[in-house]
Amino acid sequence: MKALAASRKLPTVDFVIGAGHRTHLSLLAIAKSSGARSIVLMKPGLPMGWFDWCVAPEHDFKINPDKPRVILSKGALNRVIPAKGNGSEKWFLIGGPSKIHGFDEDRLISQIRDLACDGNWQVTDSRRTPGDFLGKLGHQIPNLSLFPHQDTGSGWLAGKLSGAAEVWVTEDSVSMVYEALTGGAKVGVLKMPRLKPNARVIRGLEKLKEEGYLAGNGACEHKTLAEADRCAVEILTTCGIPR
Repeated sequence: MKALAASRKLPTVDFVIGAGHRTHLSLLAIAKSSGARSIVLMKPGLPMGWFDWCVAPEHDFKINPDKPRVILSKGALNRVIPAKGNGSEKWFLIGGPSKIHGFDEDRLISQIRDLACDGNWQVTDSRRTPGDFLGKLGHQIPNLSLFPHQDTGSGWLAGKLSGAAEVWVTEDSVSMVYEALTGGAKVGVLKMPRLKPNARVIRGLEKLKEEGYLAGNGACEHKTLAEADRCAVEILTTCGIPR
């Protein structure tokens, strides 16, 4: 394996971390050859017991696996760093149609219009957003600041979410919901047509609502996720490694 050969040139490490089904065999091989512990950041396609730890979103499981060295997180871990001070920016994050959600353009614009009457709002879209949507949105609600995803670089959104005060995300963009919560913003969900109401990602969103993480008709309780930190502390504590 190319990854295994390349790993021999690296310094000694305590952990080898991977995500994605294609990394599984390389992750296990490198961990075995180096004596490091293996951590897979997902529900793996291989038996979970083959890895030292599995850190996976809780919505990937219909039943809690309740197994040693399996750590369930709220959503996938992400690179967003919570702001040290109080953020001020307000954002709409727009996704698009998927296997689980449709895209009701008129309803979405109506939801944004109702929220955008308060303060200055910024909007960015994603690769799944219909190409003409931002143009239509800007025409109907001209006081919005628009940032097409084609004009932004890697890590741009993570940086913006670290300084946001309030973020509303289309329901289909589950990863951005968790990223916004990690950044420390008050987070709400813009409703989208549900094609598969019982899908695991929708179950995850409903659980967030039940636990008070997401805004409803009024302001939500301000809760912040720090799942990467929590999972890291649990692993280090189990290993007896000082933090």
